[in-house]
Amino acid sequence: MKKILLPLVALAFATPAAAQSIIVVTSPQADSESLPVAYAELKAGDNRGAVTKLTGETDVDARDPSRLINLGTAYARLGRTDDAAAAYNAAVDSPIRYDVELSDGRYVDSRWAARTALANLSEGRPLLALAR
Repeated sequence: MKKILLPLVALAFATPAAAQSIIVVTSPQADSESLPVAYAELKAGDNRGAVTKLTGETDVDARDPSRLINLGTAYARLGRTDDAAAAYNAAVDSPIRYDVELSDGRYVDSRWAARTALANLSEGRPLLALAR
């Protein structure tokens, strides 16, 4: 597993975009400009609000990788690294898997995004992932 993950992580950090957060793009709710996975809260630095939104009642499946990546990001920003790692691992292990659009327009596998966020957490990077 380490032999596979290390080249992926190295590749991820070999590009200029590596210095930036991962931004996963999902569509907003039809009846609102509010995005369903606490993007606005994370962007504003309201990490407690993001945790509340992501752990409360929502239409987004609890196993959805974007929701889990954002939850991990909020936890990491609050210093709750064990909870962040658990959320990222849940995104990796989720039965839901899809390509997510990054802010730069690239599409990557949701598990790749979660693994990259987990690797960043292990290295102590402050901004791990920002999904919307």
